[in-house]
Amino acid sequence: MIGFGQGIGRGFGQHPACAAATILLYLTSSGAFAEDEGLAEVVVTAQKRAQNLQEVPIAVSAVSNAWLEQRSITSIEQLGSLAPNVSIERGGSFTTVSLIAIRGTTTLNPSLTWEPAVGLYFDGVYMGKSQAALFDIADIDRIEILRGPQGTLYGRNTLAGAINIISKKPSGAFGVSAQASYGNFNYRQLKSSVDLPAIGPLSIKLSGQISRRDGFVDLVPNPVAGVPLAGVSPDSEVQDLNSRSGMVQLRFEPGDALTIDYSFDYSDIDQTPAFTQAWSYYSGGIFDPTSPAYAFGGAFFPFDRYVSRERLEKASYDTDVFERSKVWGHSLTAAFDLGALAELKSTTAYRDVQLHNHLDLDGTPLQLADSSLFSDYRFFSQELQLTGKRDRLNYVIGLYYSNDSGKTQPPDENTPQVFFGGAAAFDPRYSFDTETSAAYGQADYELTDRLTLTGGLRYTREKKGITRLLRSLVPTPVTVIEVGEGDVPDAKYSNVTPTVVLSYQPLEDVMLYAKYARGFKSGGFNGETSSLDELLDPYDAETVDSYELGLKSRLLDNRLQLNIAAFWDEHDDMQLSVFTGRNALESFVLNAGRARIRGLEFEAEAKLHESLIAQASFAYLDPKYKEFIDAGENVADNRAFSHAPKYQASASLDWTAWRGSSQGRLNLIADARFMDDHYIYPYPLRGVDLAGHNAGNTRAPSRTVIDARLVLSEMAVGEGTWQMSLWGRNLLDEKKPFTFIDFGSSFGGLTTANFIDPRTFGLSVGVRF
Repeated sequence: MIGFGQGIGRGFGQHPACAAATILLYLTSSGAFAEDEGLAEVVVTAQKRAQNLQEVPIAVSAVSNAWLEQRSITSIEQLGSLAPNVSIERGGSFTTVSLIAIRGTTTLNPSLTWEPAVGLYFDGVYMGKSQAALFDIADIDRIEILRGPQGTLYGRNTLAGAINIISKKPSGAFGVSAQASYGNFNYRQLKSSVDLPAIGPLSIKLSGQISRRDGFVDLVPNPVAGVPLAGVSPDSEVQDLNSRSGMVQLRFEPGDALTIDYSFDYSDIDQTPAFTQAWSYYSGGIFDPTSPAYAFGGAFFPFDRYVSRERLEKASYDTDVFERSKVWGHSLTAAFDLGALAELKSTTAYRDVQLHNHLDLDGTPLQLADSSLFSDYRFFSQELQLTGKRDRLNYVIGLYYSNDSGKTQPPDENTPQVFFGGAAAFDPRYSFDTETSAAYGQADYELTDRLTLTGGLRYTREKKGITRLLRSLVPTPVTVIEVGEGDVPDAKYSNVTPTVVLSYQPLEDVMLYAKYARGFKSGGFNGETSSLDELLDPYDAETVDSYELGLKSRLLDNRLQLNIAAFWDEHDDMQLSVFTGRNALESFVLNAGRARIRGLEFEAEAKLHESLIAQASFAYLDPKYKEFIDAGENVADNRAFSHAPKYQASASLDWTAWRGSSQGRLNLIADARFMDDHYIYPYPLRGVDLAGHNAGNTRAPSRTVIDARLVLSEMAVGEGTWQMSLWGRNLLDEKKPFTFIDFGSSFGGLTTANFIDPRTFGLSVGVRF
């Protein structure tokens, strides 16, 4: 623990977010609190029933509608690293693909055949995949982030945790809200929500959003003369914004006992991908001008002349790029109140996700690596759930079924992957289907007024199928792999995921808990392999046994909330996706072995004064491989842990600088987030692997991002109110890369980087009636 204490001191002393947390802890200990009402209560449904956040014996963070509206947050990506040991980022060049890490566990590759480690839910419906998971919702009621495995109540692919996005439901009372925003880079956004008056038992709500922005990077003609195999860079921009989304919600209440909710949501994005920047190359490789091998690579493709370690504002590509996604979904929930017995709920959902893109992967005007993706994913689910309370017993019982399928199939005129000026080209395709069924139950029993025992169990069965077609197109078309429907036996899996929690309240506003939970991430087929042997040998499910001790407290007349969690996770059959860059940008999946991940998490919220609320979080993470089998050898002491920063911190201040006697208030809101440096891929720490990778080549530096907003609100206009906000994101203009691609020795160590967004600022004006 000495090292941990020293680390806290190092982190808190050097970073704004950590400094703010230190100030908050000092004010907490000094008793500098206001003599007024305490902090607002937050209600969550993390355990499938409504509970006060402070009474839920698991590590869960939640943000309310008011918190989200103050910051104009409409997507989970904008939360960043708000919660301890949580990171939410886009998937490199993919602006609509999520990469979510919780407690050092994530899935790096967004391929449809690979499963996420964090379950994402929208109004109780599982989103399924990370592709197109970053979409806008105009009117969010709250977001809940559950840390640690949630295998009992949420099922498969919640190995690391789950995120619940809950929309605001129709109220039956007339209401209108609208907001317009304008910012630098010609940013424009319009969003609105209309709650219609009830028509008998029927309530209707409409909401939508349109966002536009010019690109962060201007594309210019190739600045390097005399390059024989350079393409013609489009005269345009990349990393722009062009999205629209909408939602229709109906609530039908024919009587006191029955409530039926239907929703249709739609998202349409047609923009350019995030800019990919040339970052580095291997010493002694084909792009190293001091190497004899340069005559065979760099002389034709002088990649070294485009490399920059600074975030670029102008660049050149060799092809047109685009990213288009369309997502639409239906959800029907019927809740029937059985009175004193229970509530029976049925949730039926269907979603369709289409993602099409074309990327310049090398980030230069050289025709080195161009890639396209044309995918279609469909998901159907049905869940029946019974919740109730009998004396000291609370319980939930459920049945779950889902069926999803997906495919990648480019248009006939498209060549999906082209390398080295056309010297190599591939047409990779796959399709898959998955069928899942599960039964689960969980109950809380109050052994005494202060001691509660929770127990739960879930049994899950899965069946997966795969097809694969891989063709090499140069010099003449050759079929490398062709596996049709039914050619490979289905992969079948089953898993039991228990949960046991013992919680104790020594004081009315203090709860201690001890928790054990198991989670798992589904096994399956690797649809991106170029090896028939690997395709025919599905990888196993990954499991985790998690042990957690926690404290939740409301102190000083609820003017301070302090939550602490310590966890110890034991992972088995870890799934690690390793990008090789060979053939058709191949990745392979390793059930590498076993790992131990442990850590500490602190969250605090304090009402320091009637006009000042502060929040802070701090996280410490200590991962270690216990076994990592690569090519038959245990290399556990020489592999990096991906997306596992040792320290994370965040801090927020909300200061009401002025409040009118009858109307109006002025708030200054500041948010700071710090993330320690961390490795992106599980590559060797020393030396290189068979593909030439070393983890240090793709190590993301530490970064601190500060956002601020000045909000004038509650100003009367007619029968409603208006508000105006001046806002800025990444105010210090932090210029750090957050992810990389190392193409390996087959590409001469060509490595690219994606940077965090530059500083943006603007003005928002809204009305509400």
